[in-house]
Amino acid sequence: MSFGEVACSYAVMILHDDGIPITAEKISALVKAANVNVESYWPSLFAKLAEKRNVDDLIMNVGTGGGGPAAVAAPAGGAAAPAAAAAPAAEEPQEESDEDLGFGLFD
Repeated sequence: MSFGEVACSYAVMILHDDGIPITAEKISALVKAANVNVESYWPSLFAKLAEKRNVDDLIMNVGTGGGGPAAVAAPAGGAAAPAAAAAPAAEEPQEESDEDLGFGLFD
């Protein structure tokens, strides 16, 4: 996400919180008041988004959604698949330690 997108996002939230209609002009005015330069198309894109979607829903659903694991179909013939043949458990990526990098914090 670019700095312009972040600035416009904050402007939309400020306007929404104050109960002010969200327009490209008002988003631009807030961004300019914050001394942030954004591409000219960002305010109009964010205004269109706010026009089509409920801003409260957008705020409350941040980070939700996205792709989850795919459902595994049952095998034909009615036989249940053994547990080992089911979708493999997702492994959590392990964090790198300082030793893995070849140096430590206090070397």
